[in-house]
Amino acid sequence: MIFENNLAFARNMDQQDPLRELRNEFLFPQQNGKPFIYLCGNSLGLQPKTARSHIGQQLDNWHNLAVEGWFEGKSPWMFYHKEIKKLMAPIVGASPQEVCPMNTLTVNLHLLMVSFYQPSGKRFKIIMEAGAFPSDQYAIESQVRFHGYDPKEAIIEVAPKAGEHTLRTADIVAAIAGQGDEIALVLFGGVNYFTGQWYDMPAITKAGHAAGAIVGFDLAHAAGNVPLQLHNWDVDFACWCSYKYQNSGPGGISAIFVHEKHFQDERINRFAGWWGYQEQERFKMTKGFVPEAGADGWQVSCTQVIPMSLYYASLRIFEKAGFIAPLREKSQKLTAYLFYVIAEVNKSLGEEQYQIITPGTIEDRGAQVSIVARQKAREVFNTLMANNILGDWREPNVIRLSPVPLYNSFEDVFITGEQLLKISKELI
Repeated sequence: MIFENNLAFARNMDQQDPLRELRNEFLFPQQNGKPFIYLCGNSLGLQPKTARSHIGQQLDNWHNLAVEGWFEGKSPWMFYHKEIKKLMAPIVGASPQEVCPMNTLTVNLHLLMVSFYQPSGKRFKIIMEAGAFPSDQYAIESQVRFHGYDPKEAIIEVAPKAGEHTLRTADIVAAIAGQGDEIALVLFGGVNYFTGQWYDMPAITKAGHAAGAIVGFDLAHAAGNVPLQLHNWDVDFACWCSYKYQNSGPGGISAIFVHEKHFQDERINRFAGWWGYQEQERFKMTKGFVPEAGADGWQVSCTQVIPMSLYYASLRIFEKAGFIAPLREKSQKLTAYLFYVIAEVNKSLGEEQYQIITPGTIEDRGAQVSIVARQKAREVFNTLMANNILGDWREPNVIRLSPVPLYNSFEDVFITGEQLLKISKELI
């Protein structure tokens, strides 16, 4: 057995884990009659066991109330999003008024850029991370073109130094300061999808504001993963999907954050729709858009009840966990253990077959650990899957493993390392 005494250590850690029972709140995929060790929550979270009952409740409302379900029943659809806002807000460090569940992620990114990317004169540039998730790149390119600019001139990408995989905060801050009064918007991911690096969001926000720019974040890989304080950090806007660390199902509903300091700014443009109109006046069907107060005023189409019911099922588990602080404490221990296990695998192999490209500093990462497999990477990944360990593959040779504190255990991490060593000895 590899890592002498480590199985006993892992089981002891699990026994001491105050969150260990939350694992029983989820359904695990199976193969050959055995559940997977699921390390892919960075891509799609597991299904809460209560998801069916929450959907079923809404289907029953539809059946029994039909159109009256908008105003009648236990959770009238007209106000259903307000229940969810209360549970979302602690996850991102905001007030319920500053958040709203709606649409899907890139749609929300576009809607927010309509409001917060307002190029004028020489202030037209956007600073972003190099290697951002493609959907962000495409959205930003198209927004720049929409305003009549050339993306090659308007988009400034900050890349890691030669030979490095992650960005230095000092380089990000320097890039922002270097563009000075030409920056209209700083738009970063919270956690990079490829490396798992958690950017220093307060420092980026401060630097962006010092340059006179608006600052926003795509939190697809951060919300539900790392502790966020969007209001206190003075972030202008953010959006995120909920189907990764927040387990709302494939294509699950997205959400937005808009800092309350922008609520009274009548100069802000937005693409309006009926559901963003003042709630108390909405059914008078009058001309002339008057937004509902807060982030709700950015809604366009009516509430997506079924997707929200899935999100609600997962958010209730977050509530049971005590929201982010206890989960973060466990997550840090899980990733530290995974770092150790990978180092032990390399030691047993006598070479660095697996290079971790996620930051080693625990404050600079979330649950995701990205590993470069130097030899036969795809074969290693496929064999892990054949042995009921499901991570995530990224070209050309990166395996992403994400021990999620809601449902992963220390024993999961140990078994993954044990299998990785066995597979490596057989394949390499």
